[in-house]
Amino acid sequence: MTLFDVYPVNDITITKALGSYVWDENGVQYLDMYGGHAVISIGHTHPHWVKRIEEQLEKIAFYSNSVHIPLQQQLADKLAKVSGKTDYQLFLCNSGAEANENALKLASFHTGKKKIVAFSKSFHGRTSLAVAATDNPAIVAPVNQTANVDFLPFNDEAALKAYFQTKGAEVAAVIIEGIQGVGGINVASDAFLQLIRRLCDQTGAVYIADAIQCGYGRSGQFFSHDKAGVNADIYTMAKGMGNGFPIGGILIAPHIKPKHGMLGTTFGGNHLACAAALAVLEIIEEENLVEMAKQRGMYLMNRLKTIDGIENIRGRGLMIGFDVPGNIKGLRKKLLDDFYVFTGESKPNVIRLLPSLAISRKQSDEFLEALQEAITEMTTVTA
Repeated sequence: MTLFDVYPVNDITITKALGSYVWDENGVQYLDMYGGHAVISIGHTHPHWVKRIEEQLEKIAFYSNSVHIPLQQQLADKLAKVSGKTDYQLFLCNSGAEANENALKLASFHTGKKKIVAFSKSFHGRTSLAVAATDNPAIVAPVNQTANVDFLPFNDEAALKAYFQTKGAEVAAVIIEGIQGVGGINVASDAFLQLIRRLCDQTGAVYIADAIQCGYGRSGQFFSHDKAGVNADIYTMAKGMGNGFPIGGILIAPHIKPKHGMLGTTFGGNHLACAAALAVLEIIEEENLVEMAKQRGMYLMNRLKTIDGIENIRGRGLMIGFDVPGNIKGLRKKLLDDFYVFTGESKPNVIRLLPSLAISRKQSDEFLEALQEAITEMTTVTA
């Protein structure tokens, strides 16, 4: 049997990880500036996270949601405390795509409407409704095209106002990433998010904050949308929520009242997933990682501005992107092969940085020095 390659992969097998470092089968150490698509929030194999999972595994790993699982309420209580969203309901699932799928479905149930508003360069997942709301024709199959989705320019207030003037009454939901990840680290302005909130209030549409990459403290706020001073009707979460253990969820505002049977899951909120997610929140709180992400992100962005050969540095917290006008694949390969640094990419020419929220100042400098040297060497070769 052959294995389908999900992504073109580097010819490296990672066999060990700790904090912001990973090691290959030959014992070579790499600095992880990508965190496995923003999944690693508290650092690889954090001792408290490992202990939480091991202790739970010795008790019970799984039983279905047909019985009471106290860990789910413990997770809801801790999430309310750390995020500040105290009056929301929590529905637990397994992934970001599933979170967005359920959020969009719930918005349609709530409003009785069909139309979804999404934005250019958005990415919301690979399941039916989630992929239909994703601005990437390469992954939208013909069956997904039956969904009623309109794409508007990101951060264009005039276009959004004009659209709602003519079609606002038809809209079930507006879904937006506070900071677009796959789309290239594009930051939604406070004014744009505030406008979405006002238009949704005026028309009864549901404001869905996709916080799958930009949530859980990565932006320097718990949810990146918080900076705009608005509350969404539904927040979707995954990625850093479990630090590598599969878990997702949606936070549902109190005026939206799901009925039994609307939302369901076999594996969502299982014992091990809740144990992992509780450990993440405990560590975020104890180690002050939201503030750490804010401070470390500002340091990285300020230092990046001093490096020649990169452009358009943007982002917030530890969700950072910059453009490489020349050979981005060559630069990323050089960083990996010669300097042992993992980075991410967004098309056509964006390097994405999504390290652990616990990355140290020393590790940040290690990356910056490697980046500068890699660019210098590539420039020397082409000169």
